[in-house]
Amino acid sequence: MIEHNHNSIFTIVIGGAAGDGIREAGNNLGQILAKIGYEVFISFKYPSLIRGGHNYARISFSNEKVFYDNSHIDALIALTDETVLRHLPKLSKNAVIFTENYEKEKIERQNVTLVNLPFSDFIKNTKAPVIARSSAALGAMCYLLDLPLNEMLNILHKVFQEKSLESNITLAKLGYEHLEKINFRHWKEIKRDKINTKELVDGNTALARGLIAAGLKFYIAYPMTPSTSILHFLAKKQKDFNIKVIQPENEIAVINMALGIAYTGERVAIGTATGGFALMQEAFSLAGISEIPIVIAVSQRQGPATGVPTHSSQTDLRFVLHAGHGEFPRIVMAPGDPEEAFQCGAYALNLAWQYQLPVVVLLDKHVSENLTTGILNADSIKIERGKPLEKIDNHYSRYLFTEGGVSPIVFPGTPNASVKSNSYEHDEDGIATEDLDIIKKMQNKRFKKGESILKEIEKYETVKVYGDQKSKNAIIFWGSTKTVVLEANKYLNKKAKLIQVLWMEPFDVKRISAAFNGVKNIISIESNHNAQFTGLLREKTGIEANEKILAYDSRPFEPIELAEELNKLLK
Repeated sequence: MIEHNHNSIFTIVIGGAAGDGIREAGNNLGQILAKIGYEVFISFKYPSLIRGGHNYARISFSNEKVFYDNSHIDALIALTDETVLRHLPKLSKNAVIFTENYEKEKIERQNVTLVNLPFSDFIKNTKAPVIARSSAALGAMCYLLDLPLNEMLNILHKVFQEKSLESNITLAKLGYEHLEKINFRHWKEIKRDKINTKELVDGNTALARGLIAAGLKFYIAYPMTPSTSILHFLAKKQKDFNIKVIQPENEIAVINMALGIAYTGERVAIGTATGGFALMQEAFSLAGISEIPIVIAVSQRQGPATGVPTHSSQTDLRFVLHAGHGEFPRIVMAPGDPEEAFQCGAYALNLAWQYQLPVVVLLDKHVSENLTTGILNADSIKIERGKPLEKIDNHYSRYLFTEGGVSPIVFPGTPNASVKSNSYEHDEDGIATEDLDIIKKMQNKRFKKGESILKEIEKYETVKVYGDQKSKNAIIFWGSTKTVVLEANKYLNKKAKLIQVLWMEPFDVKRISAAFNGVKNIISIESNHNAQFTGLLREKTGIEANEKILAYDSRPFEPIELAEELNKLLK
């Protein structure tokens, strides 16, 4: 068992410049830790630069659940001198630094061990590309932590193409053997579970797999951080799942192309960041009035405008809730981790087709790109097809008035059916109209869908409650703040009820209000300046937070610091 003051959570940082393969190295190390039984959380930090800048991955792991990475560092793999300087203040007692040719005199810290890894010699002797040196660091880390080297080599076999595989395998062995020669273990054996059925996955990949489980046929996107990896993942899986992935020239083309595909009867989803979603507003409204089912994954980043594009925030909740011009129903979900992103991806596609409306899955950089151990069960997902008609005997009205607001749907090519889709206000047949009575009836028809969804909303986990169910203290949060709040909860001096809201629209007033029964002190946690969710909670339920803890510098909360702030406010 690691002798550590942080609930036995062990944290490794791998840092270097752009082009050093930091993300791949962090992912590879996390994969082996997860495979042999650890709970793992990995975050990635990188500047908005095509070349240069400091990039690093933080890998926190433990025998117990790690909800969010911890700021202390037990082992630092430094591929550049800048990495050492940047992370020195966070080094724990007895931390280890793996680096090359760094002068120990520059490290003004006691109880820090500097271990030289001769990356240059490794590269020279193997004639491998410089980017591959991180594999040598992974081999060294395997020896340090007593991890099976063969498992790491197996992971490298899966990751690297044939032309670069041999050099990465050789470098990993050299790094392992280098520490083996000096017999450098440094820590006692790390306790771990022998069996782990969980996998290491990020939110974007999880959401994509949820879409696949619900019958996705087309995915369309223009690359925009932090949503881009959805596009990359699905592009690689096209043949495996019979999906067509398209990258048009811009975001406007993305949504219009998707609406055309959905009109023909195929399940389609699109993805973008909030800046790209801003370009889609006219077509988003078109989906609302024409009642075309579409799923949009929107990943927030720090704005306004270009803002801080490779960092995170929760600043676009209100924008998404009120996106598009005019009034029309939509569903907005905000998952807090990859498992929830998987479920929301599947639910979104089903709900879009059941209710013939746009569904937004609202993510942010930390949900999209961070990795954690979890279980994604595709067998639990059923494809819900809504109200399609197989044939038309007589007249077909695309926008037929129904009790629940959802009209029977058919697609172009159906015999005896003229399938109209109109951006102008229209009658039941889809014919443009300015008749005042029909305009009002058609608006009411569309908003009946929201009423229908609320009647069936109990099928879904729109709100979750953790912690002490009887506490008079409540901490309310949404989206990626879930992970940091649950991690901070380990360090609270007083017990609290932790309330997470996942559905932003429609807002489940009944269950959310019930979650606050008996609560006297409410603390809201958000990553934005205006406390957008706190205002939404007050608007929808009349419940008002006593205190707010807000972060809006584009950086995430840190668990220990958040716990210290919460301890001041808990009563």
